[in-house]
Amino acid sequence: MSAAAPVTDATFKELVLDSDVPVLVDFWAPWCGPCRMVAPVVDEIAEQYAGQVKVVKLNTDENPNTASQYGIRSIPTLMIFKGGQRVDMVVGAVPKTTLANTLEKYL
Repeated sequence: MSAAAPVTDATFKELVLDSDVPVLVDFWAPWCGPCRMVAPVVDEIAEQYAGQVKVVKLNTDENPNTASQYGIRSIPTLMIFKGGQRVDMVVGAVPKTTLANTLEKYL
């Protein structure tokens, strides 16, 4: 089982922007209810697309620089990065199918 790995301001470039596969970034915070609801979905996606997509989580409380750089105003925000660029995003706790369908476009 591969759960989403944590990423920080310090490791964002290396783990996300420099990745050779698409990356799904879950911007979240511990106090956020909807974030806790979407967390298992994000982990399932990580498992389902292991080897095709890298899935990481960024705690916006602990890593405000990256969050503000990408204009995160509400969480959870799920962003898809490919080739160092943000290519798509989904805001809010969405069903797994919505997230999977969004990801499929970039594989």
